[in-house]
Parts: sequence; C-alpha cells; structure tokens
Amino acid sequence: MRSTHHGAHGAPYANQQKDKSCPSTAELTPKAVLISLPLTLTSTKLLTDEDVRNALRAGIENTRKTLPFQLIAWVLLPDHMHCIWTLPEGDADFATRWGMIKRHVSQCCAHRLHQEEVLNDSMRKRNELSLWQRRYWEHQIRDENDLARHVDYIHWNPLKHGLVDKVSDWPYSTFHRYVGEGVYPKTGV
Repeated sequence: MRSTHHGAHGAPYANQQKDKSCPSTAELTPKAVLISLPLTLTSTKLLTDEDVRNALRAGIENTRKTLPFQLIAWVLLPDHMHCIWTLPEGDADFATRWGMIKRHVSQCCAHRLHQEEVLNDSMRKRNELSLWQRRYWEHQIRDENDLARHVDYIHWNPLKHGLVDKVSDWPYSTFHRYVGEGVYPKTGV
C-alpha cells in the first residue's frame, strides 16, 4: 500500500510508489495522461441515473474498441465527471474519444434527456442535444506526484461536493478498484 500525507483539501496524496493503477510517468508518453471534466449543459443532475450510467459504460467500451485508452481513475457525479486516461504512444486525440462517448450517451438517452428550450441557434444548426457542454477541461499530468494528487482529487470529489460522508460510500468511482488493489486502506476513508 502507498503511504499517504494530507493535502490542503483533506484528501491523502499517494506517494511515488508504483502500483498497477498508477503507471509511473516514465511509462507515459507525451500528452498521454490528463484529467477531463465534461459538464452537462444545464447542470442537470442525471449522470448517475441508471440509464445514463449504462449508456456511458457502453459508450466507453465501444470507444475503447475503436480508439483504445487506459482508464487510470474516474468518478461520475450527478452533473459532471472527472477522469484520467492514457492513450497509446503517439496518440493525443482525447477529443475524438470524448465525442464518441458523449454521442453514444446522447443517442441512447435522447428520449429522456433532451431539453429543446436550452438550445441556442448554433446548437440547433449542428443538430446537438442539450445534454453536454461542447468543451471540457484537460490537464497534462507532469509527474508522479501530479498524477497521485489528481487521482486523489478524483476519488475525494464526491466528499468535496457533499454527496457522501465517506469517500468509500460513493459507488461511481474507481476508488473501489484502488482499495481492492491495496492503494487505499479498506477502512477509515
């Protein structure tokens, strides 16, 4: 298990010890790891609804078949998500992957999620649905400490937003995989 110390936001920062979940930066190609945050257009709290989760999971699986990526960490919150991916060497096309995933979710859930009243003329012209914002934030992971801080940030995000009293209570996160691999302790988190 990696030893930890606490950062300013109260989440433990994992040290540099290598494990299966967090590859060392020596193994990462340039622009290979980043963190993204796509938000729902209206900040509607629906991403954790079962049909949206299932569509998101299927969209990720389908996208990975065509354009592979490794999922390092992920948390799904009701109105946004955070994740860290690595892409194959020489590939930095996160945008196409996000587009494929978002399109799959939109197509699967359009009957329930589309809100015509929030669309502007540009969105109507592009045949866009109201679920997703066009943009997302990405961050180039600089080193192992930066990777560990962002993995912790992702896993502690439900607590930060007041959704749970303990990180381990949030079901939509790779936190539980990290606990199973011994990266985080099984109790007390």
